[in-house]
Parts: sequence; structure tokens; C-alpha cells
Amino acid sequence: MTFEDLKLLKNIQQALADEGYKNPTPIQEQAIPIILEGTDLVGCAQTGTGKTAAFAIPILNSLHHIVGSSKKVKHIRTLVVTPTRELALQIGESFETYGKYTNIRQLTIFGGVNQVPQTDQLRKGVDILIATPGRLLDLHKQGFINLDHLHTLVLDEADQMLDMGFINDVKKIIKLTPNNRQTLLFSATMPVAIRELADTFLNKPKYVSVAPISSTAENVKQEVYFVDKGDKRKLLYHLIRNENLSNVLVFSRTKHGADNVVKALKKNGVNAEAIHGDKSQNARQRVLEGFKNKEVSVLVATDIAARGIDIESLPYVINFDLPNIPETYVHRIGRTGRAGNSGLAISFCAKDEQPYLKDIEKLIRMKIKVIDGHPYPYGSGEEAEKPDAEKKPDLRNKKKTGQGNSRKSEASKQNKKRWY
Repeated sequence: MTFEDLKLLKNIQQALADEGYKNPTPIQEQAIPIILEGTDLVGCAQTGTGKTAAFAIPILNSLHHIVGSSKKVKHIRTLVVTPTRELALQIGESFETYGKYTNIRQLTIFGGVNQVPQTDQLRKGVDILIATPGRLLDLHKQGFINLDHLHTLVLDEADQMLDMGFINDVKKIIKLTPNNRQTLLFSATMPVAIRELADTFLNKPKYVSVAPISSTAENVKQEVYFVDKGDKRKLLYHLIRNENLSNVLVFSRTKHGADNVVKALKKNGVNAEAIHGDKSQNARQRVLEGFKNKEVSVLVATDIAARGIDIESLPYVINFDLPNIPETYVHRIGRTGRAGNSGLAISFCAKDEQPYLKDIEKLIRMKIKVIDGHPYPYGSGEEAEKPDAEKKPDLRNKKKTGQGNSRKSEASKQNKKRWY
């Protein structure tokens, strides 16, 4: 199928041709006809599948019929709600790109910045509003946003909004919109709360789903290091220092883990920053811009926060923690080796992560190259794989006897030896 087969308006097709797009991706092929006919839709697709274009293209196509001349009064006809500033900006850029030959006016709003430029644009009138939940509700309360003329509501990255605690705000936003709207919900995963949201607020939706990517790019070299949990930070620093790695995206399973990795790297002079759901939108955007501009050498991210990261020439991805979902591994390492560039994906595998590695290799149908001979193999660390109770003896209720002081003194000596 080609975009011409979708019978899109000539000016939309011209914008797509300018970008070199000829064939729709699977999610676009499925979703665009449904959206064009005005039906509600639930789309299950990860970032990187062409999801944004899957709703932006048909929305622009339909709006152009309504808006037509630039002389018409501008009302908010489409509202796109997305959880983070980074994603909002990317969606806004997509609408700008695909709608450049139309008279459709779009605006992106988010918190953490002065609202005056945003409210000035709202007063002039916009056709498409892309917004994060907090700023949207705030400006609506102040009377700057009127959703009475809304045709289409898009809830993008719904599972991420759930994870970041925005689900109640999303419900409030939905109730501010007309009942006869078209609603499009997109999510990378479909937890129960998202299914309940769809059942409650969507009208007989059609479901489309893109199977998770199961193959890895041929130009991405993959390696795995078997290492004890307690030695992962040492190994990370060793690789960065000795292999002279920079512009590295590191994946951590948890927010707390990401912060700890950054703290350890910074202690050793590595310019590292973390990006995750506990960071403000302003902080995330600042860190992301620093990473794109190569002012930040190492970016440590959780999977959900990393959805807003789109860097074409990213050379290195390191899985500090292996994901327990094999498709997530494919999605992670797919951030390197783009646009014909080569990339290196390195994974650290502790003993309790070996089942995850087996699942990943089963999915990608290949064995990942094991790197031996590094300084921190299994069993090399003093605290390797010991229970927490053994790692940190609880001395709080013990009297300050000679024995207790001796243990504390020995622990202090050991800590001084550690780089982290």
C-alpha cells in the first residue's frame, strides 16, 4: 500500500512526499482509514512505529475540509493530550510538517514555562491544541481554552499517563469535551486501567495493534557482559573510561537505580544525567537538550521516560538492567544504528537476569556475543549476590563495644576503596 492509495488530499500527500514517505507503516495502514471514517479507535503501538503520523495525517486531512480558508474563525477542533513536554513538542513538530501546505494552525502548550506566550496564541485562535494535562486544565480553569467545538480527542501514550499519575486529570479533560467527539486512544501496553478508560469513554471503538518488533537492526552490534549486581557500576565506569564512550544512553529498570548510577558516574568525573518520571518536565527537557547537543555525555533513563528520546545518530545503548519483557530490549537497542549508522548495544547480565537474557535471545533468534576477560566477572566482587542483610550488618541496636567499632572501622576502610 502507498499513501496515494489512502486517497489523502493533494497538499497532505505533497508534504509526505517532501519527507520521502511513500508507504505507510503497519499502524498507519490500519489506523488512518478508521480515523478518516470518524470511528473511535484504540491503538496499541510503541513509539517508533509511526504512531504519531497514524493520527496526525488523517486529522489534518479531515480538518482541512472544515477549516479551508484562513479567514475562518479558529476554534480548537482537535485536542491531543500527552504526558510530557518532550512528546508534546515532537507531536507538534509532526503536525507542522504534515500540515505545512494547509491553513491549519496548531499550538503546543506545557507547564514549567511562562504561560503568556501560550495564552497570546490561544487568543488568536488555533485549530489543533497539543497539551500536557496539568497546563491544559490550568488554562481551561483560567478561561483561555474552550473545547465546545472539539471534533477529535487524542489520548497519546495512555499507559505513560497512568504511570505518571495523570489518569484522573485525563478523566477530567474528557468530561470537558463534547459527547459526540471522536476519541483516539494510543498506548504501548494495555493495562486494566487503560482498558477500563477505553470502555468508559470511547464509543464502539475499533482496535488496532502492531505486534512488538521481534528483530534487531543488522547494523547494531550486540554484546553481553556477565557481571555481579554489585559490580555493575564499576563495569559501566570501566567501559566509559577505557573504551572512551560518549553520547551513551543507559537504561535502568527503576528511577532510584537511574539516580544511583548518575551519582556514581558524577563522583568519577563523568558528565551524566538521569531522565525519569520524577523529574519535572522542565528538567527532563533541559537534560535531553544537553544530551542531544553532546553537553551531557551519558544519559541514564527508565523505559517510559525514554519514549520521548529520538536521536538519529546515537552510537551506544547500554542495558544496565536487562528488561523482563524481551520486546523492550528490541525497542531499547533500536535507538542506535538508525539512518544507516552503526551502533553498539551492550547489556549487563547478573545471575538473576539470566532468564531475561534467554527470553531475549529466543525472541531475536540469535545468541548475543558474550564478552569475557573484563575486570568484573561473576564472583569477583566481595559483596557479589549476597543478601542485603549480609551486605550491610545492622549495628543500630548494638552497644559500642570494641567488636562493633572494629567492624565499623573495617567497613569504612572498604568503602574508601570503592570508586562509587
